[in-house]
Amino acid sequence: MKNILLVDDSALMRRVLCDIIETDKRFRVQDRAVNGLDALNLLSRKTYDAVILDVNMPQMNGLELLKELQKRRISAKIIMASTATADGAKVTLDALELGALDFIHKPTNALECRSGAFAEELLQILAAVTELEPQSSAPAAGSVRPAAPSAAGPAAARSGRMAVPEKPADEKPVSVERTGRTTPPASFGKAVYEAGSQIVALASSTGGPKALQAVIPKLPANLKAPVVVVQHMPFGFTASLSERLNSLSELNVKEASEGDVLLPGNVYIAMGGKHLNVLNMGGKYTIHYSDEPAREGVKPCANYMYESLMDSKFDRILCVVLTGMGADGTQGIMHLKEKKKIHVIVQEASTCAVYGMPKSVVNAGLADQAVPLEQIAQEIITNVGVK
Repeated sequence: MKNILLVDDSALMRRVLCDIIETDKRFRVQDRAVNGLDALNLLSRKTYDAVILDVNMPQMNGLELLKELQKRRISAKIIMASTATADGAKVTLDALELGALDFIHKPTNALECRSGAFAEELLQILAAVTELEPQSSAPAAGSVRPAAPSAAGPAAARSGRMAVPEKPADEKPVSVERTGRTTPPASFGKAVYEAGSQIVALASSTGGPKALQAVIPKLPANLKAPVVVVQHMPFGFTASLSERLNSLSELNVKEASEGDVLLPGNVYIAMGGKHLNVLNMGGKYTIHYSDEPAREGVKPCANYMYESLMDSKFDRILCVVLTGMGADGTQGIMHLKEKKKIHVIVQEASTCAVYGMPKSVVNAGLADQAVPLEQIAQEIITNVGVK
């Protein structure tokens, strides 16, 4: 049984969240704190499997607690659960940068918290950060994509991190090269640095915003390929994430807009609530959004991004899968590999906040390299080169 610390200044909200958590027999709320100061005292003396943390509290708020934990080098797996996360993407990104693993929007009305969608998502996030297997699998996405797109309602736009990994029939670990090498991989051919049409397609989820800050700012402005990114976040948050990464980076980073033409040395981050596709329009590769329902429980879904590249004319496609819960990316890469020359890099397990998405790719036998987070950028540069 996993022990949870619940931090919220509202007695009613503590009661409601406690009830939700303890409907799942895998968890118990071991302690409750009324503010950050109270929580700091507990975290200084005890270890918990996860912490659910409010933002706005008296005496010491959630962000102040995260800073204090960093200062004191106290390790904790923290999920932000606050009404502030819906209105302030900046607050959420600040929390993720300060060490929070994930976040969930907490409805202002305690009764709304008892809704099935909120309760289900909270328990799924708890399962992911405490490294438990999901209790149920997401619907299989057998086909590459529906023949005709169907409109998704507002509920689908809250893509967050509701991905539930499908357990592969054979969970035997696959041997993957763990390397920080700086020479082009043989599987990608000898002409890695020669002129050619190439793209980097990156997927991330839980822990992804912080991981992206360890990768994107390290890429040079003269990178010889565009970079497209699917990070599981709701609408509104991806714009703030893009702006923050752009302020830290040499290359241009933007939330991808419909019709954007892909250019080398630019990073295009998928908008929350839509599926990003790369299409060849008149000889130019452009961004196109589609509105199919969530897949793998998420929207945007990296599977769609990878599958949109199946009929492209790229000479080389570099797939990168970073930290995240679930299995998004695996099916898309599997389908892509059937038609295109690709090289797949996954984030090495010990450097992942949640080793779900990379693990799924590894277990499917699709990974060419497993690389520590701090070396991912160098491997991207090595594979695609600079102008």
